[in-house]
Amino acid sequence: MWRIVVVCLSLLTAGTSSAQSVIRLARIADIPDQYVGGEMLRAVYAKLNIKLEFEDVPGKRALALSSSGELDGEIQRIGTLSRDYPTLLQVTPAINYIEPAVFTTKLHFDVDGWNSIRNYSIGIVRGVGSSEAGTRGMDRVTATTGIENMIRMLDADRFDVMVTDLFSGLVAVRKLNLQARIYPLSPPLERINIYHYLHERHRDLVPKVGQVIAQMQASGELAALREALVKQVLSAP
Repeated sequence: MWRIVVVCLSLLTAGTSSAQSVIRLARIADIPDQYVGGEMLRAVYAKLNIKLEFEDVPGKRALALSSSGELDGEIQRIGTLSRDYPTLLQVTPAINYIEPAVFTTKLHFDVDGWNSIRNYSIGIVRGVGSSEAGTRGMDRVTATTGIENMIRMLDADRFDVMVTDLFSGLVAVRKLNLQARIYPLSPPLERINIYHYLHERHRDLVPKVGQVIAQMQASGELAALREALVKQVLSAP
């Protein structure tokens, strides 16, 4: 996990009461974009004098914990999550976005949406909703336990391509020192807005968090924070 000190977060939390409330969110383990989204939310909740804690778990386990109420919610998920998990309430506007991208070791073609990979064998991370939705109905899809496991399987030619968000894929491939062999194809499959979710017992908190997100978006503060976090993760040794 990435341990990045962000000065602006310290400033945001300075002077808050020692009696802060605490919200515990599921965070999909070893997904860089989940780290970035979590730190963005930390800044949002700091304005409400609420402390965030994260539980790092696999994607499916995260949904089991958050939808049952054992945890208080999800950092960020696709916009249709509440359809399958009605106990999780969407906070609007979107907190972040992802760009699912195709990574490979030997293929070269221009990506033109999800159908352009239909005829290949594909690796995805189990529990990542955007990848599961995009590849639904395709014949040769392997769901892996995590992004690093998926990258190693691609490196071993277990499938032709893998799909993960572009930012997380670049970070994880570099972490495994496989950037000379594994590369992304262009353009990304799509850009997807992703939303923060809270368990229904926090129904009263949903509009308050949404209002802060909207204010931080309007001021440019949220975009600047995301850019700083992404830059720091990509440049970390």
